Amino acid sequence: MELEQQQGTRWIGYVDWRNRPAHRGRHGGMLAASFVLVVEVLENLAFLANASNLVLYLRKYMHFSPSKSANNVTNFMGTAFLLALLGGFLSDAFFTTYHIYLISAVIEFLGLIVLTTQASVSSLQPPSCDPTSVCHEVHGAKALMLFGGLYLVALGVGGIKGSLAPHGAEQFDEDNVSGRKNRSTFFNYFIFSLACGALIAVTFVVWIEDNIGWKWGFGIATISIFVSIPVFLAGSTKYRNKIPTGSPLTTIFKVLVAATMNNCIYKNSSSSAVVNMTSSPTNSNNVRKPKEEGETSKQTKEIQAPTDTLRFLNSAIENEKIKCSVEELEDVKIVLKILPIFACTIVLNCCLAQLSTFSVEQAATMNTKFGSLKVPPASLPIFPVLFIMILAPIYDHIIIPFARKYTKSEMGITHLQRIGIGLVLSIIAMAVAAIVEVKRKRVARNHGLLDDATKPIPITFFWIAFQYLFLGSADLFTMAGLLEFFFTEAPIKMRSWATSLTWASLALGYYLSSVIISIVNSVTGNSSHKPWLSGSNLNHYHLERFYWLMCVLTGLNFLHYLFWAIRYKYRGTGNHY
Repeated sequence: MELEQQQGTRWIGYVDWRNRPAHRGRHGGMLAASFVLVVEVLENLAFLANASNLVLYLRKYMHFSPSKSANNVTNFMGTAFLLALLGGFLSDAFFTTYHIYLISAVIEFLGLIVLTTQASVSSLQPPSCDPTSVCHEVHGAKALMLFGGLYLVALGVGGIKGSLAPHGAEQFDEDNVSGRKNRSTFFNYFIFSLACGALIAVTFVVWIEDNIGWKWGFGIATISIFVSIPVFLAGSTKYRNKIPTGSPLTTIFKVLVAATMNNCIYKNSSSSAVVNMTSSPTNSNNVRKPKEEGETSKQTKEIQAPTDTLRFLNSAIENEKIKCSVEELEDVKIVLKILPIFACTIVLNCCLAQLSTFSVEQAATMNTKFGSLKVPPASLPIFPVLFIMILAPIYDHIIIPFARKYTKSEMGITHLQRIGIGLVLSIIAMAVAAIVEVKRKRVARNHGLLDDATKPIPITFFWIAFQYLFLGSADLFTMAGLLEFFFTEAPIKMRSWATSLTWASLALGYYLSSVIISIVNSVTGNSSHKPWLSGSNLNHYHLERFYWLMCVLTGLNFLHYLFWAIRYKYRGTGNHY
């Protein structure tokens, strides 16, 4: 009896930081998740302190052209976010999210030390030059040091992004309504914490970089990520950590190979068995009850027979050479069903890439004075950041409770609806950006400044704030919706990896931005005119045409999204599309 009572208090499948069984009441909950929220403030401060202003650092101190600076920033940020998949994979397969965060924070810390050292020692930088001389971009050992430091930071950031959010979400019990609501609140405040770190980064740290020196900016980021480690460790006794269950990619690959072999090689011999199985009356009740109440979550109940969706995969369990369980089959189906939603957010993140590249360079050509204060162009993200910090608590405490009463559903506003709102806002943002660029160049032309990039254009940089506001709002709705959507819909064995798809979407968006810029320059450069986005003078760019192109692409992408979102059925509401 005593053993049964002890077993009932355990979190099955979870351990504490000493690898002992985690217990209800002692581990998990909002207190444990609160440490994660504080760490996210420090972590995002360290990352964005440099990323938001990096395009100007590469241009002024490393002597890259505007387009090369933009591409280097998008490649760096894209790599950092794409590596989140590696962090999520390792968290699911071999380590816990707890250990992956600590390892990744140390790697980012080392990368920031390299960058701080280079920014502090003039001999490690390319020679300075005045406007009348030819500037040579950084090369050789100095370039190796620059990119070595940047991509160490990218590796660390990737591991953190792939582990920190799922680590916080794992602290909540999803087998009751209260736990699921608290988890939803966590994701909203995770975005709030991300915005808090960004606020400090794009105001205080950017001002330090522009007015005192980049060595101090890199130094603050280094201190911030270092402090995050003991803060994270302070919550060790409260965390519950999901036990790694092996490689999710191995499961996906095994099921796909087994199904392909059966469909293409053994089709005739196995088709009748598959038809009998998938048409069995047991399909109306595809899951058994758990062995014990509280032993497993809703997503880990034993599956008795495969569902009728994506039926071409059902033959995988008939393959005699590659053994696949029905549970593995259904896990892979779920992953395949969420991938179209993931794909539809890439173009949105391509738009977001412009906030840290061309938008910053636009603002740098304008009047950045606010009264007697000269505002750094890289501080422009303060507008969406402040909006996110205001809207996130309002959304969680006012909008969602009202929506729950109105819709009579637990979610209130669904994850896919939130993502859809973000996609619509991105279309508006690109149209606004194009209109503002037309106005900026008109003012420059009227004052004879199109060919003189050394003088500021007499137009306030607050015009750029509009595109920041719309894209920042889009980011709030889409990122929070994606994080919770991937975590709740994915199989429990693949949650860290699936949640990392949110950051992978950002990565592919940044890479797509670089690809589109290259394609645009290649296509427009073949005509009698100069390429739209090349040269050292931003006033000679046809940036407004690029923004209109992005507006059209985001509109088409939204239609693509509607096709999949309308057909999608959430887990627990019946079969998916």
